[in-house]
Amino acid sequence: MATLVMKFGGTSVGSTEAIDQAAAIVLEQDRDWDRLVVVVSAMSGVTDALTRGALRSAQGDTGTYRATVTDLRARHYGVIDALLAASGERADLLGIVDRHLEEFAAFCHSVHVLGEVTPRAMDAITSLGERINARVLAAVLRARGADSEAVDATELIVTDDTFQDAVPLMDATRAKAPARLEALLERKATPIVTGFVGATAGGVTTTLGRGGSDFSAAILGDCLDADEVWIWTDVDGVMSADPRLVPDARVIPVLSYAEVGELAYFGAKVLHPRTIRPVVERGIPLWVKNTFNPSFPGTSVVSEPESTPGTVKAVTAITGLSMVTVEGRGMMGVPGIAARTFAAVASQGASVLMISQASSEQSISFLIPTAAAPPVIKAIEAEMALELARRDVDRVWSLDQVVIVTAVGTGMRGTPGVAARIFGALAGGDINVVAIAQGSSECSVSFVVSAEIAPEALRRIHEEVINNV
Repeated sequence: MATLVMKFGGTSVGSTEAIDQAAAIVLEQDRDWDRLVVVVSAMSGVTDALTRGALRSAQGDTGTYRATVTDLRARHYGVIDALLAASGERADLLGIVDRHLEEFAAFCHSVHVLGEVTPRAMDAITSLGERINARVLAAVLRARGADSEAVDATELIVTDDTFQDAVPLMDATRAKAPARLEALLERKATPIVTGFVGATAGGVTTTLGRGGSDFSAAILGDCLDADEVWIWTDVDGVMSADPRLVPDARVIPVLSYAEVGELAYFGAKVLHPRTIRPVVERGIPLWVKNTFNPSFPGTSVVSEPESTPGTVKAVTAITGLSMVTVEGRGMMGVPGIAARTFAAVASQGASVLMISQASSEQSISFLIPTAAAPPVIKAIEAEMALELARRDVDRVWSLDQVVIVTAVGTGMRGTPGVAARIFGALAGGDINVVAIAQGSSECSVSFVVSAEIAPEALRRIHEEVINNV
């Protein structure tokens, strides 16, 4: 029995037209597969609106959540009115929307009274968008003759109690999810499952964090031993660069798990590596496809890179960064300087995205979000107060408005001269490189440039090492 798990992202179910198209895709695939499970996100923008309403309520603002209720009611009512006949389930579905929005309003009122919103409360609030949308899509499918049922993932995915970024407990989930879904699948019904959502063993609602709906699809693909998992989005697949910055960016036909991980880490809006690990580790084929161009093949994500020789598959960038440098001639040969530096960084909760150190040990540079730079510098100065006083460390300073540009491709490992082509392309554009880093895996090479010339750096690298293979 061939099993397919499909996930529709927020833009793929974010409007009347999108939900209409998603329903058509589900009906088409339902004819081709023995068993079909669909994971659905909230409508685009809904989770952000729910979050904003809750946070503003905690700050004493009750107008925002009330306006959110009005706006979300209008959005969902519009879809329901357009896609469901008055003689069918429409009245019942409108009532479901109202009940969930009333629940949201009640949460926000409580948050307002308490003056804070806990991670547990935020999970309950932000799960409401998926709960509404799963029921909308299931009802649209039933109106078109399909046997479909909305299923809350709180009944399927068991997690720990790390609210806002819960970790699935896979053994418990593998026992629970099939037990709930098999009866539906045996009668050829299509479950429409809420993405992003899970629950503790005690039944308390949790959410799975960044890329949560993709994660939900991968988890269910694992639990159901699916033959394939398809991620539906609003682009034709994973792109070789941001098309807003690089007009000739193109779809990458095949990516390895390692390449996806590098792209996600370095700022590309692609699948987060954690979210697809369950299917990649099981060797289940995964595809990224376009809801609005369903005949296009899309991008395949596989465990191992393509065997054919290649170089760079994509180039991406992380913006909004500062490069902090600790420098001093007295640092040479002194044990523990790096450890103390990064302990100070960790004390401020800052995430380090790249590190570069000269072999002379006279400086250590690292990239962090610009907002974190001032407190990090203060923390390092406090930690190195003695070294600063005796001039072993000369100064701790930051270079702001910089960008990490990263070229990604496992083919770089066995292809001589790739770095030369990359930096030759930059030199041809008179682009100055501030710092360079490359991991031992040779899957990517990263360098730092000023923010104003980053778009030109992306375009030149794309032209030289992606277009001119």
